[in-house]
Amino acid sequence: MSPAIAAKEGGRQRRAGSHHHYLDVRSEAPPGLVLCGDGLPGGEAEALLLPPPSLPPEASSRGARGCRAELGSVLLLLVLYVLQGIPLGLAGSVPLILQSKSASYTDQAFFSFVFWPFSLKLLWAPLVDAVYLRSFGRRKSWLVPTQYILGLFMIYMSTQVDLLLGDGEGWGPNVVALTGTFFFFEFLAATQDIAVDGWALTMLSRENVGYASTCNSVGQTAGYFLGNVLFLALESASFCNKYLRFQPQPQGIVTLSDFLFFWGTVFLITTTLVALLKKENKELTPTKEETKGITDTYRLLFSIIKMPAVLTFCLLILTAKVGFSAADAVTGLKLVEEGVPKEHLALLAVPMVPLQIILPLIISKYTAGPQPLNTFYKAMPFRLLLGLEFAFLVWWTPKVKHEGGFPVYYYVVVLLSYALHQITLYSMYVAVMAFNAKVSDPLIGGTYMTLLNTVSNLGGNWPSTVALWLVDPLTVKECAGAQEQTCGTTVAAELCTKAGGSCVTTLDGYYVESVICVILGFGWWFLLGPKFKKLQDEGQSSWKCKRTN
Repeated sequence: MSPAIAAKEGGRQRRAGSHHHYLDVRSEAPPGLVLCGDGLPGGEAEALLLPPPSLPPEASSRGARGCRAELGSVLLLLVLYVLQGIPLGLAGSVPLILQSKSASYTDQAFFSFVFWPFSLKLLWAPLVDAVYLRSFGRRKSWLVPTQYILGLFMIYMSTQVDLLLGDGEGWGPNVVALTGTFFFFEFLAATQDIAVDGWALTMLSRENVGYASTCNSVGQTAGYFLGNVLFLALESASFCNKYLRFQPQPQGIVTLSDFLFFWGTVFLITTTLVALLKKENKELTPTKEETKGITDTYRLLFSIIKMPAVLTFCLLILTAKVGFSAADAVTGLKLVEEGVPKEHLALLAVPMVPLQIILPLIISKYTAGPQPLNTFYKAMPFRLLLGLEFAFLVWWTPKVKHEGGFPVYYYVVVLLSYALHQITLYSMYVAVMAFNAKVSDPLIGGTYMTLLNTVSNLGGNWPSTVALWLVDPLTVKECAGAQEQTCGTTVAAELCTKAGGSCVTTLDGYYVESVICVILGFGWWFLLGPKFKKLQDEGQSSWKCKRTN
């Protein structure tokens, strides 16, 4: 519903099992030529699978250790993933701040490009995975400089961000500069994610590597919470005055400038400690022969996406989420526009955490079979109808607002609506993840999965950006109090105000867009949904890649 709590599929949030989402051109694509196509029998594909390489004696001795012996490594991974979540959370809070400053939806659409790097990291993941300084460490070669740049940039931006937000300077937010700043933050966080995901698999012994996924999900969720929910609460003067202060103050306890400076300092200190004190496992450092073939990896990705079954999946999943775009991208901003405090919206994410933990466990029972996309298909119409319910919720909001804010029952309705939304969202999300795991060729499993998940993430990103962009053009306003004036453009609106009138919305583009999206969504469900489900009936040979020595 809001940028802070509703875009689980857009790349900002941690993906399930994401410690496999980096691209390892050695372990996933053994030396040799990989050809992808339809004509490979399933038996031949099985014959092409190589047995897992035997571990060296040093690694075997590491594998016998318990979790307690590697507690330091587990805690380090947790800290690194928490740090990764900070810029993600801050980026998620900026749209709510912009909305409270009356930014246009065109500005919001432009800022939404900030959330694309995590969906596009496949483009530079092979480079991060294969280029490094052996003397410093394969993963530290990228992790340390990336986090240093993040820390230094955060500290620098702490001196500039108030100016970019337009605080006290007589002009509005500089959206272009804010977008560039936070896009760079997200790019660095995505690069750090690739390095940490890869390091996690060698930092822990084989028997404990499963804890990497736990550190990943818990750490990034905690970081996102700190950078989004906690920041918005402490930044809000009304929240702090009501719950945390005895004497009211005009500002919150912290500002965005304070927050950036603090976490920039934490980044620098943590990175210095990692660079000096943490050593990579030398016995698991790949040889030169193992790190060849970045170009081959890109060729492999291109050959995968050219396969008819994969290409059909990509085209369908890129259009499947158009029907949800207005509800997911615009609803939260509309609620802020109607007077709902942004920190209250962010805090609604807290009671949802247990539900978000339990839902994948329950849904996975229905997606573990041979046809996981059936769950996707069944959940889709319910999620589409919730888009209309969200539009009704926005319409209802100003009608229940009173001088002291909103009644408790209003927040109960919002919370229940969000809970239902999460059930449908996770049903579709887990189904697609299960299908991707089911069809991915184990010969190049990590590369294959990363490609499919990247396309799935992009399928949520571009409709959200377009949905935000279309709100203003679809909105109809008229100039009240000044004859012969219009409000069709920014210049016309200024002329209306100078003439003593005011622009009044007669038709909100959000409602128009909500109806259009639902119609398009049901059209996809009726016409393309059966074709999407039919992909489950494709033989394994349609998804396999052939390797020749």
